[in-house]
Amino acid sequence: MSLDEVVTALTVPDLARVVDLVVWVEDGAAMAANHLGCVRLHPDGHHEVVSGIDPVPDTSPMAFLPYERELQAPGPLVSTDNAYPYAAQRILSLFADPDRSPDLVVVHTPRHHFPDEGGHAGEHGSLDVIQSRAPLVMSGPGVRRLGRVDDHARLVDVGPTLAVLSGVPPTDLVDANGAPLDGRALTAYLEDLPSGHRPRVVGILWDGAHCGELLALAESGELPGVARLIDRGLALDGGAVAEFPSVTLTNHTSILTGVGPGRHGVLGNVFYDRSTGDQVVPNDAGTWHRSAEWLRPSVRTVFEMVNEHVQQGDSPRTASVDEAIDRGADYGTMALLRQAGGFEAATTGLGDLLPDPTASPFVAHPEHLEDAYFSWGVQVDDLGLQQVLQLWEDADSAPTLTWWANVVTDAGHHGGGPRSEMARDSLRQSDARLVAFLDHLERLGVLDEVTFLLTADHGFEAADPDVTGSWTPVLESLGIPYRDEGPGFVYLL
Repeated sequence: MSLDEVVTALTVPDLARVVDLVVWVEDGAAMAANHLGCVRLHPDGHHEVVSGIDPVPDTSPMAFLPYERELQAPGPLVSTDNAYPYAAQRILSLFADPDRSPDLVVVHTPRHHFPDEGGHAGEHGSLDVIQSRAPLVMSGPGVRRLGRVDDHARLVDVGPTLAVLSGVPPTDLVDANGAPLDGRALTAYLEDLPSGHRPRVVGILWDGAHCGELLALAESGELPGVARLIDRGLALDGGAVAEFPSVTLTNHTSILTGVGPGRHGVLGNVFYDRSTGDQVVPNDAGTWHRSAEWLRPSVRTVFEMVNEHVQQGDSPRTASVDEAIDRGADYGTMALLRQAGGFEAATTGLGDLLPDPTASPFVAHPEHLEDAYFSWGVQVDDLGLQQVLQLWEDADSAPTLTWWANVVTDAGHHGGGPRSEMARDSLRQSDARLVAFLDHLERLGVLDEVTFLLTADHGFEAADPDVTGSWTPVLESLGIPYRDEGPGFVYLL
């Protein structure tokens, strides 16, 4: 059976409530189709309609702004009411790995509710703008004080920007083969530092933090830590566009390498490797500490870039706190787990490494701890703060680059959906940890010497319990061998 026949079967009107788009690559061009039509997408922005009408007419990264516009029409029902930024580039990147790329990807509609297949109240992973929009806040030395800026960036720009702020020459923003990165340093928002300035850079990731909600809560005073950062720097209203799929490990890797999934090799939270015949699940407690194993040989992490240009004696040059993609970091939480034989071995052999969530000073709503993922996120993030405070016990021995990943924001948005009380609680909680760190730096007298970049790995949209269904019966009815990883990554065998 041809790929065209599979696409035709998946784009019938009966599946329109759950299938937003089917995307693939044909003759080197990005393709997108649904029940409305089929289009060939070119990186220069040209759309060549193949049949019907263009199913992705809007590719604006600034769609649904200001935030009130998103609130008025959350989860568009049809793709022609939605927007898909950098659609061609992101699709082409996903399909660039000859061994790991699927034959096609089925993109869930924004409101698709699929708890039987791993879905939640809040969802991400789509090509669309809201699930792909992560916040981007920068402040401190080397960053211009601009406040709120009507602009956007891409998550592949974060790693190069961190590298430049940490002292890496722009000429070294290349992969191991010397090829330019997909991302670029955001030099338009940077300024020259005084001669002799010693870089101290802290990158913070709040997993799944919703861009519009984060900025709105900061403006209203509910996130005073984020507000302090914006006051000393800037926030992009359009945030930073995630790579596709807009899932965790794909974009953690894109952030920290400056390249898209087709180059770094971590195509999703779960994918299939034809060369080995294995299902790869990097986004799992049993495998996070192994994530660097799946990086392609040409990849360089930002930690490796920075380490090549920093001399710092016995103290760590780079640190990676609670981050899976930590290759090259002098200090790494996952490195400690690797040394202990993995998370399960570490907790068995060394006792319970994680703090008691019920004793956390940052939990304002104990009822949310009934959600197992949220409770675990509190533990991980409390431990993360402990590590960061230890790394910054004194400013002289602190790393040049500290990367600090937080997870409870993802748990809050999955558990309750964006704008839910659980999601807002997770944002306030993460902000309280940020404030604790900022206050610590202020006590050390170095707050004004530290540069910050705060972002996330994707956005979120709310699933609708009334929008259910699955494309699995259609695939099964075709009578062909296939794998559907995700679900959504379809490999024809």
